[in-house]
Amino acid sequence: MPAKPEKRSCKLISFSGIDGAGKGTQIESLCARLTSAGLRFQLIAFWDDVARLTRLREVTGHKIFKGDKGIGTPAAPINRRDKNVQSLPMSAVRLGLYFIDAVSLRAAVNRARRSGVDFVICDRYAYDELANLKLHRPAARAYARMILKIAPRPDIGFLLDADPIQARARKPEYPVDFLEKNRAAYLTLSEMAGMTVIAPMSIADATRKVQERALSDLPVAPAASRSN
Repeated sequence: MPAKPEKRSCKLISFSGIDGAGKGTQIESLCARLTSAGLRFQLIAFWDDVARLTRLREVTGHKIFKGDKGIGTPAAPINRRDKNVQSLPMSAVRLGLYFIDAVSLRAAVNRARRSGVDFVICDRYAYDELANLKLHRPAARAYARMILKIAPRPDIGFLLDADPIQARARKPEYPVDFLEKNRAAYLTLSEMAGMTVIAPMSIADATRKVQERALSDLPVAPAASRSN
C-alpha cells in the first residue's frame, strides 16, 4: 500500500500591541514571506472576523462618548473614545463583551485550522482586549486567566512592544497616558500568556526577528498555493 502523505500541522500566530506598534507592517511582511515560500495561510482580523456587536460598540464610541471616527494619521490626528473610557459601567460591559469575543475567537480559529492552511495569522487577539483591563488588580487578572483558558493559545503570540510617544506619532488616536497604561498591561499579560515580546527596534530588525521566530520554530511542509 502507498504510504499516506504526512499531515501538515497548522500553526497559529497572533500579533498584538498598542496602537502604532507596527502590527500591520509585520503581518504584511510575514504574509509576503509565506507566499514567496509557497505556504498557505489564512488571516483573521479580530475586529472584522471575531468581535461581536461591533456596530453597537462603534455607536457607543462615536455618539455617546463623542469620539472621532476613522484612523488617525500624523497629518490628521483624531481623538478616539472607546477602549480608553475606563468608567465602572463600561468596564463591566467589557467583561461581558470580551467573554463573547473569546468564544467567537475559539470558533474562528477552529474553522481556520480545518481549512487546510499551513498558518493561521491573527491581526490582534484576545490579548488586545484584556490589555484594556486594569491588570494590576487581582480581580482583573483572575478574569484574564479565565479568558486565556477559552481562547486557543497561539503557537507564537507576538507582542510588538513600542514607546508610547513614538507609537502615537505614527498613529495619533489615543492620549499618551492611556498608551503608557496600555503598554504596561500588555507587558503584564505577556508574562501571564507566555507571549513573545519584540522590543522596540527598527522595522527591518523587527521584521527579521519576527520571521526568524515564525519560520525557524514552526517548520511546515510547503503547500501548493496561498489561501487568505
